Amino acid sequence: MPERFEQAIKALPPGIRKVALELPESVRAQAEEIRLCSGQTVTVVAGEWRELSVAVTSRDLLQTLENISQGSLHTVLDSLRHGFLSLPGGHRLGICGSAVIKDGQVTLFRELSSLCIRIARERRGIAEQLVPELLLEGRLAHTLIISPPGVGKTTLLRDLIRLLSDGNAHLPPMRVSVADERGELAATYNGLAQLDVGRHTDVMTGVPKAEAAVMLLRGMSPQVLALDEITAPSDAEVLSSCIGCGVTILSTAHAAGVPDLLKRSVYKGLLGLFERVVIISGKGSSRRYEIQEVKAP
Repeated sequence: MPERFEQAIKALPPGIRKVALELPESVRAQAEEIRLCSGQTVTVVAGEWRELSVAVTSRDLLQTLENISQGSLHTVLDSLRHGFLSLPGGHRLGICGSAVIKDGQVTLFRELSSLCIRIARERRGIAEQLVPELLLEGRLAHTLIISPPGVGKTTLLRDLIRLLSDGNAHLPPMRVSVADERGELAATYNGLAQLDVGRHTDVMTGVPKAEAAVMLLRGMSPQVLALDEITAPSDAEVLSSCIGCGVTILSTAHAAGVPDLLKRSVYKGLLGLFERVVIISGKGSSRRYEIQEVKAP
């Protein structure tokens, strides 16, 4: 919706914000990113790339960051170390520039070179039709969602979490725990989830996925454990432990399909943990969801 776009760009300098709001409503409704690179024109990604008639200065980048932090950059230092800031509404600001390293960690950015605002979107109901196919003998199957980057894994996982947490025609409400390391699923801001992940969902954010999963398992007694983007052997190892404790797992991974997934060593043993794989292809109105029962070779 255009309102999400307007919310996401509130921190931009007035001149840039004015030009961005002049975009057609259809473009604002579809916008996924606003990219600002010092010395270049502003770019809006909305299916295709659109160049706005305003150039970005280094001052524009700094002013945007100051607006977001309300003039207190030290209050967002922890997030800056990860290269992004979470914004109200679930939006995210990515940061690039010359970083200052101390004791092996990023402590601040001495100079900014570019910013990227990723507009958070919810697509409520997209997982509804998939739930019956994810049931195995009346229970939810361990499920892995795969697709290339930017096709909608996180969006689908979020809606599935919401449906399971609130309950639906196929399953009663369930206790769901989310290891949201990068804040992309619930987009927690000041302790409140900015995106709907359901009424019975507990969210752990800012903690490495493997560690968060163990903490949630011990402390929140989940029936379902969800985590986004498996990337390391430690993630796979903790999922195996969770299954052994009787928890259903939901997760995502980058891959064009199962054959592509199996080319990567971290996923070869992992695939056997899951009972259903959802493969997403296409974009927009042509997006398709294919569910497979897959066993590791």
